[in-house]
Amino acid sequence: MFARSLALLSLAALLNALPVVASPYPKRMTPARPASDTPVSAPLLSSGARDWKLAWSEEFTGTEADLDRRWISQNSSSTHILSGRWRENVSVSDGTLKLHNRKEKRGANDWTSGNIWTREKFQYGYFEARYRYAAAPATNNSFWIMPTTKGPIAKGVYFEIDINEGHYPNEINTNIHNHSAPKNTPGKRSPRAFSFGTRPDVTIQLENPVPTNRIRFSSTHPGRAHLGEFRVYNANPAGYPDPFSKTADTDKPGLINFARDPASTVTVSGFYKPAEANPKILVDGQAGTRWITQEDGEKWVEVAFAESRVVGCIQFLNGWADNGGWNNLLQNYRVEYHDGSKWVPLARFDIADGEYDFARDYHVYGLEWTPEELVFFFNGREIRREKNLFCHEPSPVWLSLAIIPWGGPITDAIHGTQMEVDYVRIYQRR
Repeated sequence: MFARSLALLSLAALLNALPVVASPYPKRMTPARPASDTPVSAPLLSSGARDWKLAWSEEFTGTEADLDRRWISQNSSSTHILSGRWRENVSVSDGTLKLHNRKEKRGANDWTSGNIWTREKFQYGYFEARYRYAAAPATNNSFWIMPTTKGPIAKGVYFEIDINEGHYPNEINTNIHNHSAPKNTPGKRSPRAFSFGTRPDVTIQLENPVPTNRIRFSSTHPGRAHLGEFRVYNANPAGYPDPFSKTADTDKPGLINFARDPASTVTVSGFYKPAEANPKILVDGQAGTRWITQEDGEKWVEVAFAESRVVGCIQFLNGWADNGGWNNLLQNYRVEYHDGSKWVPLARFDIADGEYDFARDYHVYGLEWTPEELVFFFNGREIRREKNLFCHEPSPVWLSLAIIPWGGPITDAIHGTQMEVDYVRIYQRR
């Protein structure tokens, strides 16, 4: 017996799972867009498309020597990330730039990647790059703006605008840094993260309620997962609550949350901190508490009832909130019920099934930088808007790949992956 999820689940949740691997993808899944005077985000820019002209572009159709004439490469070890960045990790071929990850000890690091920036500096305009991520967790796939010196325009403010620090497979991270501000200064760093194809709240309403005495949730999400309230509701004609409600179990007449029945038992695969192990944290009625899983292996929760129950809906929360965005949302999960002899699927989701594998397809990341504002775009759609408080110095544009411990587990799957850039284009108002 199978069930449909609500619209809260993307269509990808109903497809068969595909493994998340670091094998190379075809060069392009979508055709390149020819350079023109029309930015991808033109309809949403502060002035119309006709007011913009292409001022500078890099299509990566030249030779390695051409690349060196326009770009500078880091050639050194790194201390703030796990990979040193070297010119040998940068290449151009078939009309794209490749930044390569390699497992090799060089300098002070056990990994190498690539990092380049333009010889030319730019101030204000619309900046966009079309690229795809390296296909492994723990990679940082970045397109950004940062001065190489502290100039006079902003009185020595050393800033950084991360148009995207992308984490495989589906995360966009935008950041605005004031590196000149003292530590712990408010506004020194202004991050906001976006996950596409995933969501923090999941409601699985069963088209056909099922009788069972056990419900099981499992995931092979890389690294630690954060799972909040896990609810198992009866088949309720009055419907089901908002997953984020602090009074969810009483929001609809007739609701019974079998997971919170004192006679029910909750078991889990493990805890990030064993000393704090308490499976009941998942069913304590507090949406803000989290079970933080062990780092390795399959993560699972099993809720067993004292007797058979008819289940009509399952809800759970995952990830953790920060500055209006959500972090570490589950890349995959499976929910099953036990029919007395075997586990039967109710719902499944894997980010690799759908369009939100940013290592498979190219996407366009953009920034409109004006004296007044910083406006961030993804595929021509605005995702963030902030006042420009200190970013005013002419600066190079950077493209970089890095290996970072906060982006997922460090495994051999990273070796041989690459960030691939189709183009970088910079537009100025006419």
